[in-house]
This record gives sequence, C-alpha cells and structure tokens, in this order.
Amino acid sequence: MIDVRPRTPREVAAFSLFSMAEEGAWSDGALHYYLNRAKLDSRDAALATRMLYGTVQNELLCDYYLRRFSSVRLKKIAPRVLACLRLGVYQLVLMDKIPSHAAVSETVELVRRRCHANERTVSFANGVLRSAAAAVQQGTLPVLDCPDKESYYSLKYSHPEWLVRLLSAQYGQKETERICQANNADAPTSVRVNLLKTTPADAQAELVQAGLTVEVHPSFAEILLVSGGDVAALPAFIEGRVTVQDAASALAAAVVDPTENSFVLDCCAAPGGKSFAMAERMRNTGTVISCDIYEHKLQKIADGAQRLGLTNVRPTLADASKPNAEWQGKADFMLCDVPCSGLGIIRKKPEIRFKDEHEIEGLPVIQSAILQNCAQYVKAGGTLVYSTCTILARENEDVVRAFLAEHDDFEAVSWSHPVCGTRENGMVTLLPHLHGTDGFFIAKMRKKA
Repeated sequence: MIDVRPRTPREVAAFSLFSMAEEGAWSDGALHYYLNRAKLDSRDAALATRMLYGTVQNELLCDYYLRRFSSVRLKKIAPRVLACLRLGVYQLVLMDKIPSHAAVSETVELVRRRCHANERTVSFANGVLRSAAAAVQQGTLPVLDCPDKESYYSLKYSHPEWLVRLLSAQYGQKETERICQANNADAPTSVRVNLLKTTPADAQAELVQAGLTVEVHPSFAEILLVSGGDVAALPAFIEGRVTVQDAASALAAAVVDPTENSFVLDCCAAPGGKSFAMAERMRNTGTVISCDIYEHKLQKIADGAQRLGLTNVRPTLADASKPNAEWQGKADFMLCDVPCSGLGIIRKKPEIRFKDEHEIEGLPVIQSAILQNCAQYVKAGGTLVYSTCTILARENEDVVRAFLAEHDDFEAVSWSHPVCGTRENGMVTLLPHLHGTDGFFIAKMRKKA
C-alpha cells in the first residue's frame, strides 16, 4: 500500500482508489489499511467507506458525466487525477448530504496535494467539477442516452455491458436490474456465531454492548448482521465467539452437514470459513482437511482455527485438480468450493464487475476438472457438495449437470434450509435481493452406496 497517512475521509477514499489502480489492491483491503492509519471516528470512517465504494460502484456513470464536462479525453488524464475527479462527481451527483462547494474545493485540494499536479491540472480539475456542480444545481445533467435496456442498465448501475447482457440472457431484464441494484446497495457485515463458545443471543448482546447495531439474519439463526464498527477489533472476534462469514458461505457448510467423528475434505478452503463452520458442526471431533494450493494461506487457516478453539482442522497444502492417492475413497464429506468469477460478491468487492470477460470464460473447464478429481475422494454413501460465489449458470448448474451426466455413481440430493426452502434437485442459486446473502451457488450430491 502507498505509505502515507490520510487525515480526512476523502483522503482515505482517494488513497484506496490510488492503491487499487497502482497496486492491484482490493477495495476492502485498501480501505481497511487506510482507515487503520487515519484513526477516524466512526462517523468519518463511515463517510470514507461510502465515498470509496460509491465511487467504484458508479465508475461508468461518473465517467459518462465526466466526458460531458471535460475538454480532455479521460484516457489522457493522469490516473490519480481521474480517480479524484470520479470521487468528486460521485459526491456531487449521488451524495445528497455533501455541500457542492465542499465536494468541489476539497476534491480540488486532493488533486493539488496528493496527485503531484501542476497549477494547470489543478485549474482543469476545478473547472470540470464546477461545471458538474452547476449542472446538478440547475437540473441539467446529461440524460442517459442508450439504445436498449441492457446498455441503459450498464450505464445506470455501472456494470460492463457484456455482463449485463449475460445476466439478462439468463435471468431476464427485470431480474437483471434487481441484481444490479443489489450489487450497488450497502451490505452489512455478516458474522457467524461460534456455537461451541456462546449462543446467538449472548453474542448479539455482547456486540450491542460494544456499540454495534446488530440484527439476526431473518433466515439463519447463527448469523448476525452488524454495522457501526470494526468487528475484528472486538474481544468477541479476537476470542473466537464470532467470526466474519456471510450467510451464503455458512449455508454451504450447513448443506454439507458433516456428522461428529467424520472425515471431511475441503479442497479449496482458504481463508477457511467453511472449514471452521463444518468443524464446529462436528463439535470439534473427527478431522477436517482444509486444503489450499498456496502455502502462505495455510497459516491464515491455522490462525483462524486457533482463534475459534478448533483442534480438528488440518491445514494442508494440496492442488485440488491433482489426484491424491491417500484420500481415495476416504471422505465421508467432500466440499468443492471452486475458483470462480466471483460475480456473486460484487456488493462487497465492487471492482469484481470489471474483470476481463475473456479471462473468466475458461473457468468451467477448471471447475469441472476439480469436481471430477475430488469426486474420487468420496466414499460410497458419502456426500459431495459443489459451491461457487458466482451466479452464472455456466459455472454452476451447467458444471454440475455435466458431472452427473458423466458419473452415474453420483446422484443429486434434496435438502432444505430456511434461507431458500426445499431444493428438490439439490441446487440453489442465491441472490442478495432474494435471500439476504451473497450471490452464491450450492449443489449437493451423494455417491451411491
């Protein structure tokens, strides 16, 4: 990360944008880093968070307006200056509690002090933002001129047009708009209660006592939705009574539903949330082999297990696509949470929407290879669960149906949970606006006895 200490919410947002562009940082990681350095109070931290995520969530729309007010093509503008201009336009157009004079003057000051800009560039930025402010005040912002619904949704909700068209073909136009809206909505922090150490009621009371706003997930009793502070800094997290995990991820572990003293394989486990949830369901008995291909991630799994008081989790270096003779036919329960496009978690990592379309086209081949390899580890009568954090059928239902068509020794298993009801064909695609979870896919199968 850029080694500088921000002093204001705008500087936190701006430095996070700079790190994303210059270092490939994720928005949440950059934000957490600069909030820690800035030591802002909770109100200013919330403002910095809204500014950062709002700017990324509305990047295409901000650029649409900037093109109308800038005499310079956006590609010719220095990256840091462009980031500040987007931040300024977001404040002017989409934040109703920021005075326009403050949005203009403080963003221009960012350009002056943090972008190594000369006076000509500062004057240019000032002119662009003043023009945008005047258009907002006079009600003369350019209309969104689009030839069809998909291109309109792309611009209005700042989703690449290829993605909108892909979603529209799968879900239809109306549902696609709801998905895009949900992707740009605020997402509360979701924590799962460690039932080995406390109860949902006691955990909720502890977090409220610490100053957080807490709601119980409407369909998942051990999931709490929190806001108003950093959960990871609280004793409840540090001492392992709660852990950060979305309801969708926790549901995948619940669908596996491992029994006590069983042998469980989690093939793509980092950072370990599902492994931990399964280990807790097993009441710290049996063994959960928690695998990842990257050795440095295994330490995070080990640290998380220790924090939660779990002694049955075994972090293990393994490539899920390559066979391991030691596990052949041994697993009572097998979880394949495979690498995917991540398009179900856009509301938490808004920059995911800007992934290269062509880079994710080959993922089903990789996913199928992992699923077929790991199926070898399941013993007769054992459970196999496939999951992703994407909502594209080509990475989800299509992969599972192709697998079942080629493997008549496996069958789909019906299951039920309050989050999504009964799933007769064993599969569900979770959507944030319908289920109150991340976008996610889960399929449950059984190896015939």
